[in-house]
Amino acid sequence: MTSTRSFVDTNVFVYAADVVSTDVAKRDVASGLLAEEGGLVVSTQVLQEFYIVVTRKLRPAMSAEEAAESVQRMTRLEVVLLDVPLVRQAIDTSRAATISLWDALVVEAARYAKCERILTEDLSHGQTIRGIAVHNPFHQLSSGS
Repeated sequence: MTSTRSFVDTNVFVYAADVVSTDVAKRDVASGLLAEEGGLVVSTQVLQEFYIVVTRKLRPAMSAEEAAESVQRMTRLEVVLLDVPLVRQAIDTSRAATISLWDALVVEAARYAKCERILTEDLSHGQTIRGIAVHNPFHQLSSGS
């Protein structure tokens, strides 16, 4: 799997960072993906969302310093910068695929980086959008398998 270019959505990083979560299975899956798989890509949107989620929504919240260090580590991956043309494409994708603009920004960042798949739980597992496969790494956990 290391040859597959994969765009990693925010939720994967949040599950890996949530050390007090009762959902140990999701944390283990997320941590495993981030530790073992090469060719991982993120966007500036993912970096921003991660920081907000872990400092404001996670309980207990991560300190600002810890969150900043985590974001810094995430920047070791390939990072797609969101620009005006990408936002315009995302608006078109949002309308065409009937998905939120935030999800469409993920799709367009993944497309820009020539990723083969998106790792997320926010889109439908098995769906293909703009030629990119959506893979929910937690799909087997939520289906009870």
